[in-house]
Amino acid sequence: MITQLCAQYGHEYTNELMMKVLGGTEQRLAEILCTELQLPISPGGFRDQLLVLGDTMLANAPLLDGAEKLIHHLHKTKVPFALATSSSERSVKTKIAGYKSLFDLFHHMVMGSTDPEVKFGKPHPDIFLVAASRFPEKPHPKKCLVFEDSPHGVTAAITAGMQAVMVPEKHLDKKLTSHATIVLPSLAKFKPELFGLPPFS
Repeated sequence: MITQLCAQYGHEYTNELMMKVLGGTEQRLAEILCTELQLPISPGGFRDQLLVLGDTMLANAPLLDGAEKLIHHLHKTKVPFALATSSSERSVKTKIAGYKSLFDLFHHMVMGSTDPEVKFGKPHPDIFLVAASRFPEKPHPKKCLVFEDSPHGVTAAITAGMQAVMVPEKHLDKKLTSHATIVLPSLAKFKPELFGLPPFS
């Protein structure tokens, strides 16, 4: 999606650019790309175009392998969980439209691009600290486990004092995954008991 929009302005969305924006808010992504590529549009305008593109391209986005099993397992074993994403409410609604019953199992959702309590995006810890604070128990960060795909997201989790399970993009340099608590090739490989959670039955 970002690749397509950059191409419309005659630019390539390189791996180097991807690493700069991965895990950040939509606003931050737009600011970085507009500056780095010297685009003839404001960051706000670029973000608006991205959202319009997302309305069609993000619809019916597939779930990560192992995600549905994990969500049902956590719900069944009464382990509270939330969604903390850098995306906006609009983008999230588009992505999860086909999985409403599944995402209804989440205690709450924090959308970093549009949530007023999230002052700074990843790699700052705000989004995860806000997500933890919205559980009735307000768990200590040491009791929180984060699932992430981006280096910035892992940094945010570790800075928050939480553990981080990383499922990185296949092309990601392994040096950028070393700060995660554990790195997995797929969510389907996750073993809850390694983190003191009930094992899969």
